[in-house]
Amino acid sequence: MNNVKATTLGIQHLLAMYAGAILVPLIIGGALGFNATQMTYLVAIDIMMCGVATLLQVMRGKAFGIGLPVVLGCTFTAVSPIIAIGSDKGLGAVYGSIIASGLIIILIAGVFGKLVKFFPPIVTGSVVTIIGISLIPVAINNMGGGQGAPDFGSASNIGLAMVTLIVILLIYRFTTGFTRSISILLGLVMGTVIAAFLGKVNFSPVADASWFHMVQPFYFGAPTFDIAAILTMTLVGMVSLVESSGVYFALSDITKKPLSSKDLAKGYRSEGLASIIGGIFNAFPYTTFSQNVGLLKMTGVKERKVIAITGGLLVLLGFLPKVAALTTIIPTPVLGGAMLAMFGMVVTQGITMLAPEIARSSENAMIAATAVGLGAGVAFVPNIFAALPEWLAVFTSNGIVCGSVTAIVLNVLFNMMGTKKIESIQTQPLNENNKQTA
Repeated sequence: MNNVKATTLGIQHLLAMYAGAILVPLIIGGALGFNATQMTYLVAIDIMMCGVATLLQVMRGKAFGIGLPVVLGCTFTAVSPIIAIGSDKGLGAVYGSIIASGLIIILIAGVFGKLVKFFPPIVTGSVVTIIGISLIPVAINNMGGGQGAPDFGSASNIGLAMVTLIVILLIYRFTTGFTRSISILLGLVMGTVIAAFLGKVNFSPVADASWFHMVQPFYFGAPTFDIAAILTMTLVGMVSLVESSGVYFALSDITKKPLSSKDLAKGYRSEGLASIIGGIFNAFPYTTFSQNVGLLKMTGVKERKVIAITGGLLVLLGFLPKVAALTTIIPTPVLGGAMLAMFGMVVTQGITMLAPEIARSSENAMIAATAVGLGAGVAFVPNIFAALPEWLAVFTSNGIVCGSVTAIVLNVLFNMMGTKKIESIQTQPLNENNKQTA
């Protein structure tokens, strides 16, 4: 493949993941009250670290790199925990937990294949569902203009959010292939253009941003290490590894490259290393982006060279603050419209994982009901267990941790202890999809 074609395909992959990549820092920075300069830096460093994480996985080393054409970005499962940790314990605890969880992932990478039995679909599906549900209020608040905004809930804000959402839905409904894969990005662009005509876009962050900057470690401050925060991010990291495993095997099938347990361990270590580097440079933990797998299958181009170019371009963009500043001018209601679609998809992803497991047994239905109920409940009412002993706060002060631990413990109790035959609540024969799942 010549360099021009490879670069064109690399740009295509960049566009497919760009909306997901920039939304994470925009959501987190907005929730934690970052100013325009801080937001620009956060977006720039996140874009760069997406490239670094991608290059770490594309390579084939002795200890790191799964050697598959996979693109990495910040996982949405980390958004809600990062906001909760940052709001409660400060940015230092956020980055300390990201660094520590990355180190833990590296240490357990070799044995994660054995630990993965504690994260079957009934557990990971519950966790993903909890995360999606806990993110929906963020989207709704942004649709109204942002919590505390003087014009919160105004007709213009709601109108912008709904127009953005409708554009995304129309593109998703009436297009296919690559255009469909960038429907969120196109919705953000069109929503911002409409907002500009309404005088709702402030271009000063772009004018004020420099053309080039050097990144620096601990830009937002030194890390601190809080046990509860580290536990939260480690659980998020483990759930991400389970999801990444599915992407690895999908790419293995597409590229006809068999994966060994050593290959998987190298992939896990790369994700852990990417999180450590992300924490040092005040970015985020990183995991595989499944949308790029769909694009890979659509184009039929499986060469790692293309993804390496995507990674290189992302690193280059990280040095250009003006490019990052362009994303920070997206009005909050426009972001809210796009977030509703993306976070809703997180919920449906969790439901998709849970549905066959719930149909499989009444025990699984009870596990999901209890875990999702507790996890979402704590996310909405975080002080519900404030009267419990302090040592229990590690497990009860965060909805994702509470729901995750509940799902893990109940799965052990109902599905892993003893030899009791699971009572099926299924009244019809298994279809082909359920056969594969079961």
